[in-house]
Amino acid sequence: MKILVCVKQVPDMESKFRVNDGGKWYDEADLALRMNEYDEYAVEQAVQLKEQVGEADVTILSIGSDRVKETMKKALAMGCDRGVHVVDDTSYAKDPFEIASIIAAFAKDHSFDMIFTGMQSQDRGSAQVGVLVAEILGMSSISTIVEFTFDNGQVTARRELEGGLKAIVKAKAPALMTCQLGLNTPRYPTLPNIMKAKKKELLSVEVATLLQVDAVQETTRMYFPEKKGGGIVLEGDVGNMVNEIINILKDKTGVLT
Repeated sequence: MKILVCVKQVPDMESKFRVNDGGKWYDEADLALRMNEYDEYAVEQAVQLKEQVGEADVTILSIGSDRVKETMKKALAMGCDRGVHVVDDTSYAKDPFEIASIIAAFAKDHSFDMIFTGMQSQDRGSAQVGVLVAEILGMSSISTIVEFTFDNGQVTARRELEGGLKAIVKAKAPALMTCQLGLNTPRYPTLPNIMKAKKKELLSVEVATLLQVDAVQETTRMYFPEKKGGGIVLEGDVGNMVNEIINILKDKTGVLT
């Protein structure tokens, strides 16, 4: 079985963010970087599937500058077999369709039986890339999975719906899964596995050899939400507060006349 896992390097969400000089992305200076949290669940599920079926090979793919190799090394230490680094210093400027097209262009000639991605990235949060990859490849996909089982070439997944509902979906391999938080418990790389990861294959591919489409959306401006005034806290007798609320609604909203 051949398995592909896509990971992205993102800032730690506790970082203090600033909009960059171009006004279209955040300033990456002085940010602590880590593997996208959703992708950690994807890596863990891929490694668990490898352990289950025995004869399996897991490739990790990441798009970005040279610094993403540190994130890829963590995935290798978690149990992936090799890494493919798509070299792109401006990956942040590409829309989800371009990113998905890059992944699909790599995957189409490798006959992967299973592809895992995070449900979404923590910085852009579009939740589009995984399902777009499946669509481009003509592959079945199940999104937002919170449970996963594989038996005799068939996936049975429980996926999260709106309002706390769940749905059980089945699909034959090849298929793509986008992984939700809580799908599993990502393992911590042990020191021996960290040392082994240093010897694993890590290929580099120039993005220009894979990107053959144009963007379909554009970010024109990024900005922080404007601060709004605080709410009004009423105290005292209930009857008096009711009268105050009525007066406020009349004066401020026009709801009552």
